[in-house]
Amino acid sequence: MPSLRHEALLELFRNRPTLAAELLRDALGVEVPAYAEARAESAALTQVVPTEYRADLVVQLWEDTPRFAIVVEVQLSPDEEKRYTWPLYLTHMRARLKCPTVLLVVAPDVGVARWCGQPLETGHRGFVLKPYLAGPESIPVITRPEQAREAVELLVLSAMAHGQGERGAAIAEAVLPGLVGIDEERARFYFDLVMCSLNDAARTALEALMRSGTYEYQSEFARRYFAQGREEGRREGLQEGVQMGEMRALFEVLEARGLHVDEQTRQRIAACTEMEQLRRWLRRAVSVQSLQELFESAPA
Repeated sequence: MPSLRHEALLELFRNRPTLAAELLRDALGVEVPAYAEARAESAALTQVVPTEYRADLVVQLWEDTPRFAIVVEVQLSPDEEKRYTWPLYLTHMRARLKCPTVLLVVAPDVGVARWCGQPLETGHRGFVLKPYLAGPESIPVITRPEQAREAVELLVLSAMAHGQGERGAAIAEAVLPGLVGIDEERARFYFDLVMCSLNDAARTALEALMRSGTYEYQSEFARRYFAQGREEGRREGLQEGVQMGEMRALFEVLEARGLHVDEQTRQRIAACTEMEQLRRWLRRAVSVQSLQELFESAPA
């Protein structure tokens, strides 16, 4: 079953079908014909091909008729079976659409990209398939606001490929400009994808940037996203503050009564997140004669 990350990557290409052509043309130097429309179509390989074979996505570039087709495959781990199905996807779509067809493999992980880039020997003379590979070495690092605004899907792909590296913080700065003007559901989806892809330092910097409320590209989405977060944080903070107060009171009562709180007991109390339990312990602390008695079940 495809993973969530696999489906998220495909969603970028569904939302922006031109992304496949842009990667081929701009990142991989492939000559792509002029087209009026890019369509993300069903990847079911029907007709003469058994139904269990299904490519991830097929993007068709149209100018009255199909001019160019791109079979998009997202690969997150090596899979030897693909060495047999990829040539099948390619030749079937070429026969079906009657136009030049290429295979674009998207592999954000360095090791997986290296595996995907190996030529596929089919056994037939001269028929060697070498996929076009969108991996960390070819996926561009998007850091400029104008780049993000023009192609937010490419920004998300950039974050998924490079967010854990040293450019993570620079990519994070371009996130908010890219979210301006797109619908809230898609903005939240993309934002969550980017946040999951960034390293800790970049993620913290982006959160701080959004919470500041002074960023010039602050979008309505960002304001609502963190307004909700602040309200939830306020409620959680109040709850946490009350819990800490109950814990401190419990420790003080026990110490005042000469019941030394050892480290094990302190950790047990600190690990408790149930307010009512803390209050029960606090009420019992004024009368128990030992720490063991504090934790014993109260008589019915």
